[in-house]
Amino acid sequence: MTDSSKSNRTCIKGHRYIKTSDCPTCPICEAEKKPKTGLLSILSAPARRALESKNIITAEDLSKYTLEEIMSLHGIGQSSLPKLLEELRKNSLTFKENHSN
Repeated sequence: MTDSSKSNRTCIKGHRYIKTSDCPTCPICEAEKKPKTGLLSILSAPARRALESKNIITAEDLSKYTLEEIMSLHGIGQSSLPKLLEELRKNSLTFKENHSN
């Protein structure tokens, strides 16, 4: 990444940071919003936002979706899958079965 592809930014809360993409998200604000416990605390910010967009906050919420539905969300990647599976396992839950014929 060249210096010309980096930009200094300030968010609406006044946090100053450098971004190398067009993503408008402030990394400091995201770190402040990260939960300390629970399902969302184990995930990266993009994965956390993807689940939050569907109001998936707990392992119980997650179990109402199929693996395919979750993996299709923008922000959920392969590195999130082991964490999600482990959280379901710890709560004696699984993804909803896919009953397509």
